[in-house]
Amino acid sequence: MYTDNLIGFGLAVSSSAFIGSSFIIKKKGLQRAGASGPRASSGGYGYLLQPLWWVGMITMLDLFLFFKILAVIVGELANFIAYIYAPAVLVTPLGALSIIVSAILAHFLLKEKLRKMGILGCLLCIVGSTLIVLHAPSEHSISSVDEIWDLATQPAFLLYTASAIAVVLVLVLYWGPRYGQTNIMVYIGICSIIGSLTVMSIKAIGIAIKLTLEGSSQVLHFQTWVFAMVALSCVVTQLNYLNKALDNFNTAVVSPIYYAMFTSLTIFASAIMFKDWSGQSAGNIVSVLCGFITVLSGTMILHSTREPDPPPTAEYSSLSPQISWLIHANGEIWKQKDSDELLPEFIGIIRQDHFK
Repeated sequence: MYTDNLIGFGLAVSSSAFIGSSFIIKKKGLQRAGASGPRASSGGYGYLLQPLWWVGMITMLDLFLFFKILAVIVGELANFIAYIYAPAVLVTPLGALSIIVSAILAHFLLKEKLRKMGILGCLLCIVGSTLIVLHAPSEHSISSVDEIWDLATQPAFLLYTASAIAVVLVLVLYWGPRYGQTNIMVYIGICSIIGSLTVMSIKAIGIAIKLTLEGSSQVLHFQTWVFAMVALSCVVTQLNYLNKALDNFNTAVVSPIYYAMFTSLTIFASAIMFKDWSGQSAGNIVSVLCGFITVLSGTMILHSTREPDPPPTAEYSSLSPQISWLIHANGEIWKQKDSDELLPEFIGIIRQDHFK
């Protein structure tokens, strides 16, 4: 079982390396594609009429897009296999290593300087991951998908599943429409809760596939297909609300909060369903928890020190500011329109040089 943990650790690290590098590949492709921009300033927009320019741009973007997709696929596949061999308490926190890979590659390939606090964040992630690996519990041996079904239908996990679904329904039906676009915890809460169920179902499918490849076919067991449908539903829901969270809030804020909630709930769900902590000493449990807190601290530091994307290069100075007035008077609301003329008092105040 110790060997299985090493295999799971290696696959989780490989997954983080591929996923982390995919972000750099994407950004590098965009930088390469934008390298031909200066020609537009010297020759106007005539280059848009050249077929060879379009062929070169499309080829360049497609090449980087291909490598990005390949890196993501390989990374997610390695992560999927890692859950087969190692417990979720070992695999899930190691996802933070993708941030380290992304930060280091960005420092050397994209010339995005990794500051001292960023280096400290990387070291904290490495130290925390080491603690988790050294003290992670071993995976219990499972011989059939029927055993996983028994674990999934035990009262403790059924209570967790029912509570998770109830909370998600409240967030989706009540809190989401009212506060989803203003409270970051609504969408992230949905993603994290559903994500914990996603990992449990994916782990069950992975074990079923492993047993089938070893000669004990699990295809005819209806439990396998139930886990597959649950996993598909959870993945679609999770991605939907994660995209909503990223669309409404800053990525630098969403990522660490989502990582903390998703990892915590996944470890908790795995401890209930697969009894990861059964037979473990108090020292090992405390060490793993300390390692997770250390990784979480490093992740937050890395995100807080990340440089924001540069603003668009449009010539804002040539644009005149546009102002819309909303005035409350005598219980009535008047909103200034383009066709309305401003009084001289307003013209004296609103001047373009005032905003320079």
